[in-house]
Amino acid sequence: MKTKPILCPQRLRHVPRQFSWIDQRLVRDRHIKGRTPQALALYLFLCTVADAQGASYYSDTTAAGMLGICSTELRAARTELVAARLIAYSSPYYQVLSLEPEVTAVKEAEPRIGEERSIGAILRSMMEAP
Repeated sequence: MKTKPILCPQRLRHVPRQFSWIDQRLVRDRHIKGRTPQALALYLFLCTVADAQGASYYSDTTAAGMLGICSTELRAARTELVAARLIAYSSPYYQVLSLEPEVTAVKEAEPRIGEERSIGAILRSMMEAP
């Protein structure tokens, strides 16, 4: 592994007291590919202000003002990030989502004759029946 020079040792980064991070997989797994500058700015903003669970809430007016974009651009950027599954949004709450692959629910195996089933499993199988 190549050693990188420290260009400014007086300003080495450290983990701050408050929680904040940007996952390297955003670049490595190409999540940023094809995103608009406004969407990337909003994502950076949300990563910066989010708590440990990725949650934050800022009004559209405040967020747009801090980013230097209009409310229409903010809404378009938010829609883009939601469609890319990078954030979740339910006014006024944002959540920066994990970049881990989504885990899909495993369908329960068909029960054997005489095997006990929960009422929930019975109702689910009834809802799925054609």
